[in-house]
Amino acid sequence: MPDNVVEKQEARSILQRITGLLRKEPPVPRLAIAMNETRGKPLATRMEVADNSYTRRKGLLGRDGLEPGTGLWIYPCESVHTFAMRFAIDLVYLDRDCVVKKLRSSVPPGRLSACFSARSVIELPAGTIGATGTQIGDRIAIQRLEQRGVHEQRT
Repeated sequence: MPDNVVEKQEARSILQRITGLLRKEPPVPRLAIAMNETRGKPLATRMEVADNSYTRRKGLLGRDGLEPGTGLWIYPCESVHTFAMRFAIDLVYLDRDCVVKKLRSSVPPGRLSACFSARSVIELPAGTIGATGTQIGDRIAIQRLEQRGVHEQRT
């Protein structure tokens, strides 16, 4: 086979790989459940897990709201912003042992919040903290839902 044909085939192959990478769909969201063990109440029964660069950066941007029982667990994370968001959210900051370190209720768009002793944060529909009675010091159990079953995940 002439060299120029091989070069064209290699170039086509490289171009197809690059185009395929550019067209990749965002990852399918992984899900989890968050239960307030101290109060015996669920915080979220269908919570998305943001544990990679893409999902942590995207967060809840582009959404119109959160349905009751849903949320987003960002791990690792010690601060969040609500710039460019369209709705208020509740924030539950957790340490390594999933103990609540800080709470923020009904954080409106355009705000910044941080807890430097936190390892992760759960973003929930506004009003969830009050409805569940969640308080600083409560222990939250997080169970990741995997395709092969459910296993408990501690941060």
